Amino acid sequence: MKAKVYVTLKPSVLDPQGKAIQHSVELLGFDRVADVRQGKYFEIALEDTVAAEEAHTAVTRIAAEVLSNPVIEDYRVEFEA
Repeated sequence: MKAKVYVTLKPSVLDPQGKAIQHSVELLGFDRVADVRQGKYFEIALEDTVAAEEAHTAVTRIAAEVLSNPVIEDYRVEFEA
């Protein structure tokens, strides 16, 4: 089983890297891009013997306590069979 974790800045947090990317995109001629927000992506491979509920609990805890800063970041967890 594979878990995918997406970590992004909360909407209220300024994203200077996202703004720099947006500026670069505009310089390339893409002038209809309204906003760019950057984030982090993680793939976590779990052993096949881990039950779905246990996997969800473990990966959610990893995302909350290790992969993200809860003060400024949100996270989303998805699973692949």
